[in-house]
Amino acid sequence: MAVLPETRRYAVLGTGALGGFYGAKLQQAGFTVHFLLHSDYDHVRQKGLWVESCWGDFHLPQVNAYAAVEEMPVCEGVIVALKATQNHLLPRLLPPVLADNGVVILLQNGLGAEPEIANWVGPERVIGGLCFISSNKVGPGHICHLDYGSVLLAEYGPGYAPQGITPRLQQVQADFQRAGIPTSLSPDLMLARWQKLVWNIPFNGLSVIFNADTQQMIRDPEARALAETLMHEVIQGAAACGRHLPQTLISEMLASTEKMAPYRTSMKIDYERKRPLELEAIFANPLRYAQQGGIQMPRVEMLYRQLQVLDRLNRGIPA
Repeated sequence: MAVLPETRRYAVLGTGALGGFYGAKLQQAGFTVHFLLHSDYDHVRQKGLWVESCWGDFHLPQVNAYAAVEEMPVCEGVIVALKATQNHLLPRLLPPVLADNGVVILLQNGLGAEPEIANWVGPERVIGGLCFISSNKVGPGHICHLDYGSVLLAEYGPGYAPQGITPRLQQVQADFQRAGIPTSLSPDLMLARWQKLVWNIPFNGLSVIFNADTQQMIRDPEARALAETLMHEVIQGAAACGRHLPQTLISEMLASTEKMAPYRTSMKIDYERKRPLELEAIFANPLRYAQQGGIQMPRVEMLYRQLQVLDRLNRGIPA
């Protein structure tokens, strides 16, 4: 896989809780960053981005803001931080902004998006990223970063075959770290995605079912026990894909959640705002991958079906 040029420009598709925060950090560090915006384009173009962060608040009074991707310059690093429910837009959004020698950096939850993007741009031009962060967009051009903030990056290969640590990955890691973003690398993207699903499946899903934040769930014995049961099942699903995660990961994640500032998950916020839930990426695709490996995840599937019903009723969509 080719290395990136020495001078790298970044585009951010999806200037929300994740893209807005990481893009702003890159610009703050001196990188040229171009932001694609939607509902708050006029506000950000006039007033910039405001980031409240546990790492220190900052304001970018001027940013390169765009309402249409066709107006953006080509960039060597295209950060996709859209919701997975918006990935159907990427065949139109990526070609105008992705440089010939560029790479897509997908910062999304769940599993299964990279193969789709590889079909559009080529598998050698896709990096998967996992964000370990508590961050919300609380107003136009206003990001509130509550806790954590690290990123894990890994190369995508056809069929999620492990690709190892490449010089290109190290280049992106160096840029992120220069921006003050703790960034680690993994040789195996699918392993990393399954590991994060061990937390995302129970806590994102149950936050909607229970109408609760992370602290309310972790402190309730029944909610915690149910989350732990789901975590065991997700580890079995990972094993069906040849990715073996230690059982100790569960106790580590539960302990970490105990220490986390009270946090409304992204799925809960989407539900409250009557937006489509990221059910395909976080539930349906992992279920499908596990079933292809001969493993059923019945509790995860039951949670998935409950969320499908709630999502339809919440948005007034007939079955």
